Amino acid sequence: MMNLQQLNFKEHFSKTFNLAYPVMLSQLGQVLVGVADSMMVGRLGAEPLAAASLANSIFFVVMMFGTGVSMAMTPLVAAADGEGKPRKITRIFNHGFAINGFTGVILFLVIVLASPLLAHMNQPEGVVEQAIPFLGVITLSLIPLMFFQTFRQFAEGLSHTKEAMLITIFCNVINVFLNWVLIYGHLGFAPMGLNGAGWATFISRVLMALVMAYFVWKSPLFKKYRLKLDLRKLYFPMFSKLLKIGVPTGFQFVFEVGAFSSAAIMMGWIGVNALAAHQIAINLASISYMMASGLSAAAMVRVGNQLGRNDIKTLREAGFTCFGMIAAFMLLFAGIFIAFKDYLPLLYIGDADVVEMTAGLLVIAGLFQLSDGIQVVGLGALRGMADVKMPTVITLVAYWVIALPLGYMLAFHWGAEEKGIWYGLLIGLTITGGMLLWRFQRLSLRLLSRKRQQLEVV
Repeated sequence: MMNLQQLNFKEHFSKTFNLAYPVMLSQLGQVLVGVADSMMVGRLGAEPLAAASLANSIFFVVMMFGTGVSMAMTPLVAAADGEGKPRKITRIFNHGFAINGFTGVILFLVIVLASPLLAHMNQPEGVVEQAIPFLGVITLSLIPLMFFQTFRQFAEGLSHTKEAMLITIFCNVINVFLNWVLIYGHLGFAPMGLNGAGWATFISRVLMALVMAYFVWKSPLFKKYRLKLDLRKLYFPMFSKLLKIGVPTGFQFVFEVGAFSSAAIMMGWIGVNALAAHQIAINLASISYMMASGLSAAAMVRVGNQLGRNDIKTLREAGFTCFGMIAAFMLLFAGIFIAFKDYLPLLYIGDADVVEMTAGLLVIAGLFQLSDGIQVVGLGALRGMADVKMPTVITLVAYWVIALPLGYMLAFHWGAEEKGIWYGLLIGLTITGGMLLWRFQRLSLRLLSRKRQQLEVV
């Protein structure tokens, strides 16, 4: 590993923090909407909360695939910016816009066609009855979300992260207000229950896409790129470049988020209370995960930018600074989850059985915070190096070959029940984090060695 005493930590910390904190707050704003949704729905009872968990377990897998596809723009934009090629950045934007729009429509159709399958997953009947219409509503938000991602990833690739943060937080405040209006029935609206939360999400995401698009089109920050959508000037090589990064990145998210979604389905086999407890625990764990993804985005931009400049020494320093920052951040959350395990569930629900189950899961969540943070930053740093295929294989094996089968055995054959499922996830996250950290070290050293050899030849 790199000697940390040789690393100019102060300089890299400042650059990384200034880039990361707007993304972290933006991600926090997004996840707090989910937290608010769950809290508000939880007041309706364990069954609606379990229905939200079941629907979201399907929706988030598909949504995160789309998010991964859209993220291909960021390292390519960052590298082109490091090269000083604005026209190349414009081409990346146009091709990314086309890919993301098409992806949004396809993913929408996938969920619409697949939603009846919820009735065949051996889930509690009352939960399924509420989950299917709720899933149909939130699925509508996929298309505006993909357009928002297009403009956001473009701006973040150019290191402009604060604006997306402000827009996201503003629209999320609107979402919470609409939850209050539509779930419980205020300001003359009839109470819509769980479906009200779905419509609030859809409206806020449409607004988010419109405001972000307006900012990118009108801001003087982006005038030199002369953004003008011309779908006639689209070329296969650029599509191929974006898809070679975006599709594996999407599958990385699918393998991880899909593992937690599969865990939700297995929780449903245990019962309504276990599924509700899983929803609360995963909702809380997603706070640290989504904020960690802000540091992951910063790692992707900083590593991609230095790769474009062929400054491998600084690339390594930036990458390891991100790993150090995320370790400290996630250890803080680990302490919070473990120390307040008996109190945090009460923010969602008063059912004593659900609270007890959730407390046990939060201890396990605390244990996997460090490895979760390392793996998400590792994926971002490797994405910045355009290394996506092997990380995808690592996530597939860790979650689907090891974590889920082991969790199933622990839960249903060795008597650990809901905790067993999460112990399996803990092991999968630990393997993934260790392997990705090792891969970043290995690949960055290889690039450094190659550059030294080139200098010796010169």
